[in-house]
Amino acid sequence: MPGAIYAEGLVKTFGDVRALDGVDLDVPEGTVLGLLGPNGAGKTTTVRVLTTLLQPDSGKAVVAGIDVLKHPNEVRRAIGLSGQFAAVDEYLTGRENLQMVGQLYQMSSKAAKVRAAELLERFNLGDAADRTAKTYSGGMRRRLDLAAALVVSPPVMFMDEPTTGLDPRNRQQLWGIIQELVAGGTTLLLTTQYLEEADHLAHDICVVDHGKVIARGTSDQLKAQTGGERVEVVVHDRERMATAREVLAGFGKGETTVEEHTRKLTVPVSGGAKLLAEVIRELDGRGIEIDDIGLRRPTLDDVFISLTGHAAELAAEENGEAPAEAKPKGGRKARKEAAK
Repeated sequence: MPGAIYAEGLVKTFGDVRALDGVDLDVPEGTVLGLLGPNGAGKTTTVRVLTTLLQPDSGKAVVAGIDVLKHPNEVRRAIGLSGQFAAVDEYLTGRENLQMVGQLYQMSSKAAKVRAAELLERFNLGDAADRTAKTYSGGMRRRLDLAAALVVSPPVMFMDEPTTGLDPRNRQQLWGIIQELVAGGTTLLLTTQYLEEADHLAHDICVVDHGKVIARGTSDQLKAQTGGERVEVVVHDRERMATAREVLAGFGKGETTVEEHTRKLTVPVSGGAKLLAEVIRELDGRGIEIDDIGLRRPTLDDVFISLTGHAAELAAEENGEAPAEAKPKGGRKARKEAAK
């Protein structure tokens, strides 16, 4: 049975650019799917199709049990959307922004006021409720935008790179809000370039590149694809790196990589802490002084590199943004569409 968000074979082209090339998704109710990839990979285009803001060339999509192509108005009433850019009216106060959204959804004036007050407190905006949004910081605008997406308590939420440009403190606050929503039963599709964010929030992760889903699984499952644990050693004397490499080769389950400028050597292993102790003894026995040594599991960055051949951040800089991904449309226009 399809999940709360389901897509099959989504295709979308813009001229010669194939922004989506057969995207399949299935997000169980009450879970978070992290859509991970660089700019131009197709993340925003996927969100725009699933939220009725864009028509696919082909494929099928169902959200909250409703066919996206056949019944777009019904889908809009069942979802919330928070985009890359805070969709608030900067000349209205925070309270007025939320009341306006409530009234667009045909709530009574009284009900809209009550809901606005609830959300302002929930998102720690009570003290700034009657200030115009143009006086808000970036983090405050982002929280106000997310509050606006929750005015009608939608069962399904879409967040398109919601923490882009936020400082670490505001990012952590937004993560806490997202976790509260999901704990309350909300289903969430979250797009992000931040590997740590997907690792922290998502039950499942889809890695997208060039309009295709190239891998899917839990964070642990994806990390397992890169070969398990690694021993990392930083050698004190650069002249001893070759000898250290020989030592690590005797314990490794694959090729040892060397970073000359940092004097760091890394080798995939199996055996955990017991093996690490053996490596230390062998290095000491060979008279190799080390500045640092550790056993670590692969990161999602390792996963991304192994799947695509480049790091996510580097890919974002090199690829730029495909036409479909540049300046996603929405804002108040999208909210008015959703209320129809």
